[in-house]
Amino acid sequence: MGRPATHTTAQFLDAATALFAEGGARAVTMAATAKAAGAPNGSIYHRFPDRPALLSGLWIRTLRDFQATYIQALGDAATLDAAVSAAVSVVRWCRKHPAGARVLDAGKHAFGPADWSAEATAALAEAEQELRDALKRATLTLPPLTGCTDEDVVLALVEVPRAVVHRYVSSGRTPPPKAVDLVERTVRKLLRP
Repeated sequence: MGRPATHTTAQFLDAATALFAEGGARAVTMAATAKAAGAPNGSIYHRFPDRPALLSGLWIRTLRDFQATYIQALGDAATLDAAVSAAVSVVRWCRKHPAGARVLDAGKHAFGPADWSAEATAALAEAEQELRDALKRATLTLPPLTGCTDEDVVLALVEVPRAVVHRYVSSGRTPPPKAVDLVERTVRKLLRP
């Protein structure tokens, strides 16, 4: 009977997230991640067979965590308040998870998706489809409620919060509380009936 695992997948991904936030994708090596997690080098290979698996795990976990908050806030997009809540959730999530915000701001291409396994690629496709479905519902529901266009909805729900967050995260800063207010005011103006 083998020893129980002392280091979890989450611990390794937490360590990889911190490494990425400090030094980008180059900093996320198998050895550096194991060291940052306080684990022996070999133990990381019990969770991730190689660096592409680690990078895909980091990207997909971060994306799914972010999306869960966003999609829950958006709900069925049946009200202006739901849309505002979703847009604001982007800033709030980034404030709560500054290292994760750096991961998302870098974009999936920073994580070498061409080298990912078929399983990781399928998991990413599933996550991306969930987000597309949520946004599609919003572009069908919100225009009749607000009188705005599909493009206005995407601008309000995606582009505005992303631009506000990127302004801070790209320079290594956490979005301040005023960023939440800015997104809320802007989205309400864009989607006001």
